[in-house]
Amino acid sequence: MNTNYLDNRYYFDSVAKKIIYSGSIDEFYNYRYGVLEYRTLKFEEEILNILNIPNFQGNAVVNYTDNEIPYTRIIEHKLFQFGKDVKGNDLPTTVITKEYALNWQLNQERYYPINDEKNNCLYDKYKQLAQTEKNVIFGGKLGEYKYYNMDEVISSSLKLCNKELSKT
Repeated sequence: MNTNYLDNRYYFDSVAKKIIYSGSIDEFYNYRYGVLEYRTLKFEEEILNILNIPNFQGNAVVNYTDNEIPYTRIIEHKLFQFGKDVKGNDLPTTVITKEYALNWQLNQERYYPINDEKNNCLYDKYKQLAQTEKNVIFGGKLGEYKYYNMDEVISSSLKLCNKELSKT
C-alpha cells in the first residue's frame, strides 16, 4: 500500500514469491509498445453558505451530461453523512466538489481508461507480455486497463485471490 513497486522492484521481487501489481501495465513494461491513454480529472472545491435550504443539490452526487456545463459531476460531501450536526440540525454550510474531465498526460493521475480500438489493441500486446510473467499478477483498473465500479473491482480482486489460492 502507498508504495510504488517500480521504484524498488528488485527488492520486492527478492522478498516475495508473488507480486500483485495494480499499477499501469504499460508503465510496468517501460512503455515498450507505447503509452495507453486515460482521462484524468480536475477538482474544484467550494464552501457554500446555505442557511435558507438544507442542502445544495439534494443528492450526494449529481452527474451533468450537458455539453454546455463544463464539469461532469458535483459531489456534496455532507450528504454522504446525512448533513446533520450532532443534535440533528441541518448544517448551515456545505462543501461541494466539481469534477472536470481533462485529457491525460504522463505523470498525472489515471482515472478512466480510453477503451477505443487503438488503446485496446495496445493493451492486448501488454497483456500477452503479462501472461509470460510467472511471479507477477496484474489486477485493477490500471493493471487490466479496464473501467471498474467499486463493486466490480472488489469482485474481480476476490476472484483473482480465489484463483491464486486454489493453486496452492
